Amino acid sequence: MWVALALLTALFESGKDLFGKKGLQEQADEYVVAWAWRLLALPFLLPLLLVIEVRWPAPVFWPALLAGGALNLLTAILYMKAIKASDLSLTVPLVTFTPLFLLFTSPLMLGEMPGPFGVIGVVLIVAGSYLLNIKERRRGALAPLRALLGEPGPRLMLAVALIWSLTANIDKVGVQASTPLTWAIAVNAVISLGMLPLVLWRWRSGRALQALPWKSLIPVGLCGGLATLCQMTAISLALVPYVIAIKRLSILFSSLAGYLFFKEKGFRERLAGSLVMLAGVAFIIL
Repeated sequence: MWVALALLTALFESGKDLFGKKGLQEQADEYVVAWAWRLLALPFLLPLLLVIEVRWPAPVFWPALLAGGALNLLTAILYMKAIKASDLSLTVPLVTFTPLFLLFTSPLMLGEMPGPFGVIGVVLIVAGSYLLNIKERRRGALAPLRALLGEPGPRLMLAVALIWSLTANIDKVGVQASTPLTWAIAVNAVISLGMLPLVLWRWRSGRALQALPWKSLIPVGLCGGLATLCQMTAISLALVPYVIAIKRLSILFSSLAGYLFFKEKGFRERLAGSLVMLAGVAFIIL
């Protein structure tokens, strides 16, 4: 069951990215899109409270929510700063290192130690997703790593990957202290509320458009909400590094969708990375 939920997480995450990209192409502000992802997930998650059992959270829920919300708010800002400071081809590949960092943070924070096959699977998925994210082959596969020494964007994105390796473990603490649905609603509400002052400031400064592309933003919220719910349910059933590693298949799904729907080039060149990722999934399932 957890494998199916992790794959659904990857699928919905890919949908969220694709609709978010469409919204950005319609000149929506990047901070507004990130805020809408969290805020517009709530109308789709809240009605589930009527049909899914919930319980009052344990005391540890509240400090976990505060820490998770604050760190996710920080990563949203760092992510935007990273892609603004340097080329996407140098910054985005580094975010794929989150599952690798989880091999160290999960044993420390949760006492979760993946088995040998699981470690191999996580490493393969990280390697495959890294290869998929290399947009400019002429720079070489190690260009993002070399850029760590000279450009701020890759360093910021590596910090994002490291912080996400902490928040993924905090998510499991929150889920265990409540329910997957309760945590998904609470964390989205806290992040969207925390981002509200930033969004209002950008609106007032004229950096964000008054007319928002709702046809793109509403699907972003739907896919983001479903991805969060599936992810939280999956990590309640399995080790966090496994779930987050399989979640990285969203990169593969997005590449395939970009090739099919946006006629993006380069998918065939990324086939090697795709096969490496699928091999990693096989190792984790084994």
